[in-house]
Amino acid sequence: MKFPQIDPTIVELGPLKIRWYGLMYVLGFVASYLLVKIQKKARENNIGGEVLQDLYFYLVVGLVVGARLFYVLFYQWMNLGYYLSHPIEIIAVWHGGMSFHGGLIGCVAAGWIFALRRKISALLLADLITVTAPVGLFLGRVGNFINGELYGRVTDLPWGMVFPGAGPLPRHPSQLYEAMLEGPVLFIMLWLLKDRGWPRGAMIFLFLGLYGSFRFFVEFAREPDSHIGLLFGLLTTGQLLCLAMVAAGLVGGLLLMRRGKLA
Repeated sequence: MKFPQIDPTIVELGPLKIRWYGLMYVLGFVASYLLVKIQKKARENNIGGEVLQDLYFYLVVGLVVGARLFYVLFYQWMNLGYYLSHPIEIIAVWHGGMSFHGGLIGCVAAGWIFALRRKISALLLADLITVTAPVGLFLGRVGNFINGELYGRVTDLPWGMVFPGAGPLPRHPSQLYEAMLEGPVLFIMLWLLKDRGWPRGAMIFLFLGLYGSFRFFVEFAREPDSHIGLLFGLLTTGQLLCLAMVAAGLVGGLLLMRRGKLA
């Protein structure tokens, strides 16, 4: 199949460039905000208006800071000397390089700080936000596809694509695999389960387990980072992080079930 060659830049006004990838982040947060507002638990606990707006400010900051720092520490660890000598590059998100796992940790930390300051249950906030996260994940993977980045390994399947800068051989459009599994599939599962009387906080642990499992298997079709390659000759860095996510989801879920604290 032919790669569609969509221009990553939507509009350019002098030094200002609006890119599809950045727009996807904005749309993801807007969609999440609107989906949280309509949830039954949000209305019952008076989470809306100014409270919700402040929460999303924290989440945006947490995501950007966490995603960038995690990328530098775990995906550029061999270049730490360069970053320490050029500290401005650590926050240079405009150069690319964002880690989902770091963004998740950043959002969790920001949400926890917000919950402490507002004296709101952090687990309740986690439930509300988590079920909307797949929308942003879907949009982000579409942005990766438009950029022609994070493509898959070489394949002879009929839907393989020749990506710009990836050589002449067709590759898995792994961004689209991830978009579907991390987006619509994960969203439908979480949305249908969210009001089933689970212990408070269960949705984030379900998310960790399901996302980690989906991403782990898709990574077998995704090209490993060229500067890191396969760890132990088998797994990517992303897969090891996903195994940690699955483990956290299982342990957290079991602990919640033992406590039996219903939402």
